[in-house]
Amino acid sequence: MIDLRRLHMLRLVHQYGTVTSAAEALHLTPSAVSHHLRELARELKVPLLEPQGRKVRLTPAASLLIEHADGLLAKWEEALADLESHRAGAAGPLRMCGFTTAVGGLVAPAAGALRREDPSLTVEVRECDTDVALGLLAAGETDIAVIEPTAEAPPPGDPRFDRDPLMEEVLDLVVPIGHPLARHGSVRLEDAAEETWISVDPELCVHRHQVMTHCAAAGFTPRFAHNVTGWSVIWALVANGLGVSLLPRLAGGSADEQVVRIPLTGGSVPKRRLLTAVRRGSRGNPLIARGLRALHEAVPARCERMAA
Repeated sequence: MIDLRRLHMLRLVHQYGTVTSAAEALHLTPSAVSHHLRELARELKVPLLEPQGRKVRLTPAASLLIEHADGLLAKWEEALADLESHRAGAAGPLRMCGFTTAVGGLVAPAAGALRREDPSLTVEVRECDTDVALGLLAAGETDIAVIEPTAEAPPPGDPRFDRDPLMEEVLDLVVPIGHPLARHGSVRLEDAAEETWISVDPELCVHRHQVMTHCAAAGFTPRFAHNVTGWSVIWALVANGLGVSLLPRLAGGSADEQVVRIPLTGGSVPKRRLLTAVRRGSRGNPLIARGLRALHEAVPARCERMAA
């Protein structure tokens, strides 16, 4: 009999590249993880890991095993979901995570609605970027992640995750009160081609890349002057006349700040896609199903729900 926990450990070593990182994700010591992997190799009678510089890599036999492990672990999640269905009045915890605006605009309202519906339910929320959220999901440290997919995260067809469309969020142009564009009910993105632009630091999130992509589609290259760490700082800089920016509708700032949010029109209105991600096989878990339903119900009217 193969211990599924050891298969999970092997998959995490493959994901993180080192036994130490996998151990940290599992809250175990590296020696404990190494011991389990040696036992797994002994049981299967094949080597599983080999050194690669300061990291380790899977042997061909281990890579073959990983292909089967994804299916086995997904079936195990389905079994857990079926067992959960037999538990009456399950109290959780239901663990949910997402990036900053997703937590503020979706996860928090969903968690609050779940608690009002069932005060005995425990809901745990964590704010983190998409790549961290996927790592937590793979490690079994969270149950539902709200993510903004990129070309790299998660990899297309990643067998560990079951993803589902949640919403499509429009990005608006934000300008200070008194700005010439503020007099219009809507504008084209190219109308802001000569403006000074503000973005979130590119090392922190994909906002700057998104702005550059959308502006390029509108026929110009934005002139960036300010890099910040969050939406509220963009809001404050715009309010003080230091530039303009694109903001998703879930993001905002102080109501006291003198900022106008202008909808964009034209051939290509800037948007971003948000998805829910769960471990493959776990969608049938009643708690997870309740959490997913609450997230869909939390999508605000100003944003567009996406069909599966």
